[in-house]
Amino acid sequence: MECGGRMARPYWTGNIQISLVSFGVSLYVATETKNQISFHQISRRTGERIRHQKVLESAVENNEATSAVDKDEIVKGYEYQKGQYVLIEPSELENLRVPSKHTIAVTQFAAQSDLNPEYVEKPYFVLPENESQAESFNVIREALAKSGKAAIGKVAFSGRESIIAVVPAPNSDRGMMAYTLRYQSEVRNHQDYFRDIKTTAIDASALQLAETLIERMSAKLDMSKFQDGYEVALKALVDAKVNNLPIPSEEAPKPQTGKVINLMDALRKSIGDEERSGKKPPRSEKEPPARKLGLVKGQNKPAGKRKTA
Repeated sequence: MECGGRMARPYWTGNIQISLVSFGVSLYVATETKNQISFHQISRRTGERIRHQKVLESAVENNEATSAVDKDEIVKGYEYQKGQYVLIEPSELENLRVPSKHTIAVTQFAAQSDLNPEYVEKPYFVLPENESQAESFNVIREALAKSGKAAIGKVAFSGRESIIAVVPAPNSDRGMMAYTLRYQSEVRNHQDYFRDIKTTAIDASALQLAETLIERMSAKLDMSKFQDGYEVALKALVDAKVNNLPIPSEEAPKPQTGKVINLMDALRKSIGDEERSGKKPPRSEKEPPARKLGLVKGQNKPAGKRKTA
């Protein structure tokens, strides 16, 4: 399998098991880091790079000469009481009895719209492990697409076991996507943050203007139009220092071109600016109610209570 001109290695290989149905799959990480600028820690006094070494704690505490501990001497340790550790060898971790290291056992199916974004941790491409697995893979994929369901199970890699959801890839007629999900205990309670928001009366005229503004600024989402502005500014700063050019500084906020007194004036002015920029007028036909935000399109059922494996 080629990825960006290079041979990509699967991140995880194993089976998806649904009752008595089992087929081999490979998971590939669906994201990559594109940042080009990276930094080292440098001594301001000498200009030399700072190196970090793993040394014995006792040597540091006693101000003794320190030397780096060899890599093969280092093991993991769990502190079961103050200053007392039980040592865990790498081979013991590798041989942990966790069935989901090798098999994603599907324990339930759930509506794709139940996969709330705050639970999503990381996406993966799911492919059949080889050609002999393609038939089972394709049948399950099509069944999930027609039912609007996600297969929910667990998978173990990277030193932990995660809940995982497998769904048809939304922009392809072949592949599937897998999303590792956070446990409910890892997601903060939104009520702790939202409950103190002051409730206010919604002015009908202001609401209509806001809806008009949203409609005028609406367009099909094209992620290729976005770029990391921080990375661009960082590169400009580095280039300026390398070439002894003036350092670019942050621009002051642009002054307001007109006096905006309140929300209604701000909305009217915003709509006027959009009209002058040539944005399309609002549609006259009645729009259907918006669907609940989910990971994939095509799910019309209202979201029920979220379930986890």
